[in-house]
Amino acid sequence: MMRTRNKLALIFFCLLLSAAAVLAGVNIYSELKEQQKEKDDFAAVAEIAELPMTEAPAESVTDAETEPSAEPTEQPAAEHNIQALIAENSDCIGWLSIDGTNISYPVMYTPSEPQKYLRRNFYGKYSQSGVPFLDGRCGLQSTNLIIYGHNMRNGTMFADLKKYVDRDFLNAHRTVKFETADGIRYFIVTEVLRTDITDAWYDRITAEDGSRCLVLSTCYGSGKDGRLLIIAAET
Repeated sequence: MMRTRNKLALIFFCLLLSAAAVLAGVNIYSELKEQQKEKDDFAAVAEIAELPMTEAPAESVTDAETEPSAEPTEQPAAEHNIQALIAENSDCIGWLSIDGTNISYPVMYTPSEPQKYLRRNFYGKYSQSGVPFLDGRCGLQSTNLIIYGHNMRNGTMFADLKKYVDRDFLNAHRTVKFETADGIRYFIVTEVLRTDITDAWYDRITAEDGSRCLVLSTCYGSGKDGRLLIIAAET
């Protein structure tokens, strides 16, 4: 009788383990499926932001036409169709990118609801990754622009920012591009801070010396309040 009870208990325990394994597998599959969907969604948004290819004219040009212009172009050529993004969602204000990283995303701005895109995708639907967004206290003309993004475990969003704690990576990836409807702004990373939510940078919406900085913020470290700030000065 005792052996029968032990056998039944063992069978029941094995069934519980099997059920737990199946549930874990389903959860992992669901998470991976959602992550892939979010990547696909951003890829679709990136397609909206693509600029049409332009072709050089087929006819030949004279030597005079090939000479460099006396007046250099002040604004660099656009890389993304920001107006198309704004037409798709007026909450979008630009595109942030860092060459050599996975960071290449639209930037949202909703001052009346500052964290609207913390857990929403470009179209306002629930998303674990969210979309990078500008601090609601800032504006595109602010001297300090603070942009938030998640440090996702799958390497998306602002996850690559943690690589900046390595000096070699920092030196090789100092240029940050922020494109708006007015053109491209270039920033050079000058400081990397491992800090927390009480850091004074979060309150520096206006720089006293009139210089313009871009501050990229993401979660960092083991505590829920840990943050990593990438400080970049406009060139």
